[in-house]
Amino acid sequence: MGAASRKSLESCLTDAFAERGSRLRRSLGVVSLTAFGVGCTVGAGIFSLTGDIAAHQAGPAVSLSFVLASIACFFAGLCYAEFAAMVPLSGSAYSYAYVTLGELVAWLIGWSLVLEWGLSASVVAVSWSGYTQAALRDLGVTLPGVLRQAPFARDAAGHWALTGTWFDLPAVLVVLACTALPLAGMRTSATVNATIVIAKVFALLVLVVVGARYVHPQNWHPFVPPNTGSFRAFGWSGVLSGAGTLFFAYIGFDGVATLAEEARNPQRTLPLSLFASLLICTVLYVAVSVVITGLADYRTLGVPDPLYQALAGAHAALGPVQALIGVVAILGLIPVVLASVVGQARIFYSMARDGLLPPAFARLSGRSEIPLAGTLLTGVFFAVVAALVPLAELGDLVSIGTLLAFAIVCVGVVVLRRTAPLARRPFRTPWVPLVPVLGVLCCAILMAFLPWPTWRQLGVWLAIGLLIYYGYGRHHSKLVR
Repeated sequence: MGAASRKSLESCLTDAFAERGSRLRRSLGVVSLTAFGVGCTVGAGIFSLTGDIAAHQAGPAVSLSFVLASIACFFAGLCYAEFAAMVPLSGSAYSYAYVTLGELVAWLIGWSLVLEWGLSASVVAVSWSGYTQAALRDLGVTLPGVLRQAPFARDAAGHWALTGTWFDLPAVLVVLACTALPLAGMRTSATVNATIVIAKVFALLVLVVVGARYVHPQNWHPFVPPNTGSFRAFGWSGVLSGAGTLFFAYIGFDGVATLAEEARNPQRTLPLSLFASLLICTVLYVAVSVVITGLADYRTLGVPDPLYQALAGAHAALGPVQALIGVVAILGLIPVVLASVVGQARIFYSMARDGLLPPAFARLSGRSEIPLAGTLLTGVFFAVVAALVPLAELGDLVSIGTLLAFAIVCVGVVVLRRTAPLARRPFRTPWVPLVPVLGVLCCAILMAFLPWPTWRQLGVWLAIGLLIYYGYGRHHSKLVR
């Protein structure tokens, strides 16, 4: 047994449904799971990075970037649904790769998911900080300058420079608060999450319905601005690279899958929740991006709080909507950080249960029945990244980790259809291998349009992961015992 060893479907089902031992409590239904998916997905992608992509890459065609990302996510989602119903484990893509492609690939995917979840939470925390500080300024409250943003940033030449600040205090506080909430148990977290998600969706619908009356169609011309001569700077290369960057906005798909062991009747509830989340989020993303690029010149939207800014300069009658969006953005970004903390802790839980991480990460707290060590470590790590790393450096890294995980899930469906053709599949991906191949191609194309530094950073991250695997995981894996 070695790096190519695979877990059997039987052992995965034992992990998922065995009654003995330390187990996560199955307390989530379709509504709670969908709320987690929407809560995690509708976050910085719409509240922050939409403006950055519009201002620097796609212009008004940022809505097309969302459509392209959703198409790739749909193909991957069909594959996710088959695995989630077959192997309802909290490890999501990590667990699926372990069954199909072996331990080493599974480890690398699990390690990539740290990028996906960790940096996603940090992106959202930085965005939350921007909206919170804007709202406080409107109330006449200003934070000390040294506590407003990360201490590092890139200058116009692309070189790192000091900003003169210490760290982003609001970003740290929101991460720590979202780390404390799961300690009360998943049912409490789900209730808080669902309440905020309902308010968030309502506010975005109000923005779309009311804001549509005040759009200026001239702001949509040209819909796809001509390329400036640089790769990713507008034109179709900008639209495609924007789709790659915004792909992380669909991280909620993986978030639903990480809660598989806490889902009631997972064979039915997980596929329904996955597709309900995708449908709701795609409609919201496209509608909101069309409206805000119609309200304001896309070149003015490259700020941490683009929805707030678009409404502020559009029409006096939108003042109440602006205030609503400001409040809901502050509240609505919280479920994304919460879901990221919850999701990452459960990835660590699955990896530790397989022996690839220290056993402390697989222990559940007696009162709230959550993986305590993983939750605390996750929260501290996310807080440090949010405090020190600027927003612009995070989005592409989250996307490349997410795209890699989604592509592996698509490959895994084809492999498992060959290695276990008679296994029970409560949900079957249609038109295999066509759909998985399309999923892999879509993910590969979007990854190709991400900048070279992002690939280099991914390579460094995977190299660190390999050192940890060969230094610890390979020797402690339960498959070698």
